[in-house]
Amino acid sequence: MAFEIFGFKIERKSEEQPNARIPAFALPENEDGSMMIAGGGAYGSYLNMEGAYKSEVDLIFKYREMSSLSDCEIAIENIVNEAIVAGKNERPVNILLDNTGLTESIKTKIRNEFDVVLDLLNFNNFGHEIFRRWYVEGRLYYHIMIDENDPSRGIVELRSLDATKIKKVNQVNKQKRTQDTVNVKVDEIFTYNPAGLNNQHQQGILISKDSIAYCTSGLLDPKKKQVLSYLHKAIKPLNQLRMVEDAIVIYRISRAPERRIFYIDVGNLPKVKAEQYIRDIMTRYKNRLVYDSESGEVRDDRRHQSMLEDYWLPRREGGRGTEITTLPGGENLGQMDDVEYFQRKLYKAMHVPVSRLEADSGFSLGRESEITRDELLFSKFVAKLQIRFSSLFQDVMEKQLILKNVMTSAEWSKIRDKIQYNFTSDHFYTELKQQEIMTARMTLARDMEDFVGKYYSKEWFRTNILRQNEEEAQLEDERIESELESESDGSEDEDI
Repeated sequence: MAFEIFGFKIERKSEEQPNARIPAFALPENEDGSMMIAGGGAYGSYLNMEGAYKSEVDLIFKYREMSSLSDCEIAIENIVNEAIVAGKNERPVNILLDNTGLTESIKTKIRNEFDVVLDLLNFNNFGHEIFRRWYVEGRLYYHIMIDENDPSRGIVELRSLDATKIKKVNQVNKQKRTQDTVNVKVDEIFTYNPAGLNNQHQQGILISKDSIAYCTSGLLDPKKKQVLSYLHKAIKPLNQLRMVEDAIVIYRISRAPERRIFYIDVGNLPKVKAEQYIRDIMTRYKNRLVYDSESGEVRDDRRHQSMLEDYWLPRREGGRGTEITTLPGGENLGQMDDVEYFQRKLYKAMHVPVSRLEADSGFSLGRESEITRDELLFSKFVAKLQIRFSSLFQDVMEKQLILKNVMTSAEWSKIRDKIQYNFTSDHFYTELKQQEIMTARMTLARDMEDFVGKYYSKEWFRTNILRQNEEEAQLEDERIESELESESDGSEDEDI
């Protein structure tokens, strides 16, 4: 049974795909969490895998639940704020084309189209939320909408899709060529179900690959080949932290108050009369005044039993008579070592420096001596996230440039790996760090000034101390010479 595929498809010439006709005996490795199915029954095979998809949807819901908890939410905000820096007069991300070898006219067109893509995503205003959703869920889907009557207009709208309603599927078609070789062809499509991936009662929609922009975290479950979020490693530490906190609350409520033990002398009274006598004493002396937090009143509440009540025990004749003693409350109620341990464990699982958890540990920007190794590792982790997230821009830019006839699919495949995306960093931090480095270099240069020309050459000094390459050194020499000439010309004019 054949199914109609929704959306548009960019036609690519056979010569633009050099590996399309090369025979293979194995399927390509699944690196994006897509499902491999046999050709001719995409939708039926898709629904028969309910168990796998149900677990994947449950994982997404679990990630969303984790992101709403305070401890995890603070760590997520630390990561997202480092990755996406919103500037007042500049975009959060810019495209770099220095290594592409393209002409300036083509570069200008690509930059203009990239600005269009950012406007379609509304990335200036919602870049933080987009990156956060990708980080939490581990995947991001956008429906690429074009004017089919005039595709040259490019992308008209980028519509966000719920990750629990769409899934990438690889349709595999095998054709036996000879006795020993098999030709494998893989068609990439997407399946969308408005009622969710776990719903089997409503038929889904098959969507072409080019109609969807798809970006994943790059993390895969080694067994089920499902896409995982960067929060996956934090599931166990977060659950342990919640259980420890709940246990501490219960323990402190039950052990915090001091309880009294009343030993009542009942003499030789029978058991029934002794119990009645103790109840009379309890009613006479027991204080059941409670504070109503809603009304702000203090009232007598004798209708409810409390687990924190005092103990009333009988004592027979011959004992020490009536006596009142006090049971101390729980000790060491102020210790939070176990909670802090699991908090640190949670932050380590999310690659966030533990120093950001501690309120009394300050972080001085630009002070190299006070920047910990954890902060350096955290900055590298954020840079890795930015590179992985950039695949969303790559996917959308490919469709946009081809539709606008800026370049062909073959031309794009040659330069796509040379394109870089520069995310805006915290200018204050960057400026202070550069100042710190420059100050250290100038101090070292001043101390070694007497050794230049005697033990070290000027070239070695500029290369190893000032960290200038050959082009920078030549450029600075030209600037110095030009400034000296202008100063000499100015002095001559003053003499005249």
